[in-house]
Amino acid sequence: MLGLGTLMGGIAAAVALLFPWLPKPASDEAGRIDFVFWFAVVICIVIFAIVSAALIYAVINFRARPDDDSDGPPTHGHTKLEVVWTVIPTMLVISIGIVSAIVLGQNDATGKDFMRVNVTAQQFAWSFQYPDGKNMTSGTLRVPVGRSILLTFTSKDVIHSFWVPEWGQKQDTVPGIHPTLHITPNKVGRFPVICTELCGLGHATMRTWAIVMPRAAFDKWLKGTSAAQTSTNTAVSGAAIFKSQPCGSCHTLQAAGTTGKVGPDLDKLPSYAQQAKQPLDSFVSDSITDPNAYTQPGYPKNVMPPFNLPKPQLDALVQYLIQSSKKG
Repeated sequence: MLGLGTLMGGIAAAVALLFPWLPKPASDEAGRIDFVFWFAVVICIVIFAIVSAALIYAVINFRARPDDDSDGPPTHGHTKLEVVWTVIPTMLVISIGIVSAIVLGQNDATGKDFMRVNVTAQQFAWSFQYPDGKNMTSGTLRVPVGRSILLTFTSKDVIHSFWVPEWGQKQDTVPGIHPTLHITPNKVGRFPVICTELCGLGHATMRTWAIVMPRAAFDKWLKGTSAAQTSTNTAVSGAAIFKSQPCGSCHTLQAAGTTGKVGPDLDKLPSYAQQAKQPLDSFVSDSITDPNAYTQPGYPKNVMPPFNLPKPQLDALVQYLIQSSKKG
């Protein structure tokens, strides 16, 4: 029976270890969550080995002969055995609960020098605001490696769910409340940000990137991008604002290299303005601040939310879109 248990445990361990079930952790929190996962897996493998070995042993050694129709001897239970197989599983479940509680407490605890990032979810894009960068916003999440990050979530419409697989945690964004998520990235790289809550027609396109940078490079990026967004130079800030907002996830714009299909093609803005019988400048501006005022035929209403940008940023973005669409 010992040999059977070793064999079955080895098979289960091989299945657990030889396949990449989990993404490689890229945060302190993901490493702790993986520990809880493997802690529970080891317990399950041991139980599986014991139970499967006992079943196989019983089938082989206590099977009835083909011509034996007699009843087996009556049994009246075994109190000590019943106590053992009740106490041991109870202790194992309690141990999993204790380890999980410790890890959850550690993952929720922010460091002393943590950075805040406000995350806004809306159909069908993410945007990230940096209070330390003069409230600069970006359509891509950039964070410094090794620093404690506190993400605060807001949903403008429906329930979304923020997930970076390599960071090991997910957080639902529910309209009306502002949940938080603590992350300490420990690897430099680019990781996908995915919405894991079905949120409407363009749910599959609600993706962006989390870019973990060295601290010096991040500080330089934050300073430079926040300065660009407050600039009145339309040639520079218009492109920067477009990239910092989630426009590209839903719209195609050749000048920006975006290929979104949820909303109208921005390279065709002059023809859209003619169809709407509006001046191009006011048409583009109104389409940003009040998208439902005019909806291009073939596209549903109530998909794009209004964007309330400061006037210098709005004017710069409008001019950038107009210039880019005329080139396209």
